[in-house]
Amino acid sequence: MESSATHTAEDWGIAPDPRRILVGLLGRGIQLSRTPAMHEAEGRAQGYAYIYRLLDTDRMGDEPPSLASILAFAEYFGFDGLNVTFPYKQEIMPLLDGLSEAAEALGSVNTVVLRHGRRIGHNTDMWGFKESFRQGMGGAACSSVLLLGAGGAGAAVGHALLDSGVELLLLSDVEEQKAAALAARLASRFGLDRLAVVSDLGSAAARADGIVNATPVGMAKLPGIPLDPALLRPECWIADIVYFPLETELLAQARRRGCRTLNGEGMAVYQAARAFELFTGISPDVDRMKAAFAAYIGEPAASG
Repeated sequence: MESSATHTAEDWGIAPDPRRILVGLLGRGIQLSRTPAMHEAEGRAQGYAYIYRLLDTDRMGDEPPSLASILAFAEYFGFDGLNVTFPYKQEIMPLLDGLSEAAEALGSVNTVVLRHGRRIGHNTDMWGFKESFRQGMGGAACSSVLLLGAGGAGAAVGHALLDSGVELLLLSDVEEQKAAALAARLASRFGLDRLAVVSDLGSAAARADGIVNATPVGMAKLPGIPLDPALLRPECWIADIVYFPLETELLAQARRRGCRTLNGEGMAVYQAARAFELFTGISPDVDRMKAAFAAYIGEPAASG
């Protein structure tokens, strides 16, 4: 009897199915992420066999594999791409074969497409925050904004804020050299007069129309608040890009003081929508992805 191992799929009448997608999220402490629910729900709605896995290095033992090894494993196991979150958005860049214009400009990658033996890095965070800010903070004063965090997420948010019309961006990071490096990168595009590195959060918060948290402080894995809540003034709006939990301590404190607030839902949904399009080549239904995000914990989807 002839062994079936000599046959190809086509011999058995099985055509290759391009509508199968395997992707994942690479990060630390990401078990509460809603990204898999959004992607898988939209994939099913679009007719894909769409599987989204968490690659959580906190679940990979006391000595997790190197980032290079994880990328290689993803390729070996046929992943079509990866989303990338804290703390790997910048660390992953030297391991890639190419960068999109946005990823190169930001110096940060949150989406890697694995295709034809190549690893191409993209950044969908900038558009994600910009769209969230446009819809959730329309009409907000933007003469000066304090941005907390100058890492990969901070770079995307900084670009988005300046692109959205913020006149002066005040940058703060616990590692002041990171804030200075981001300021230099942003200045090359937007001009030195629109940027300032600050170390005195009290003075910066007192002059800011708004404050954005782009640090991981407030995540389920890193609970807390990134600045003294006494610095939150009622006339100052507050945004947080953290979305698990959706109600961070920063936002809770801000609401108690009467501040206008913006949570991380919008950025999470819009960046995911762009990533879905990169993985599949198909434009997703953003409202459907919002509904999947909200349904993850039984919340009603926000309109818009």
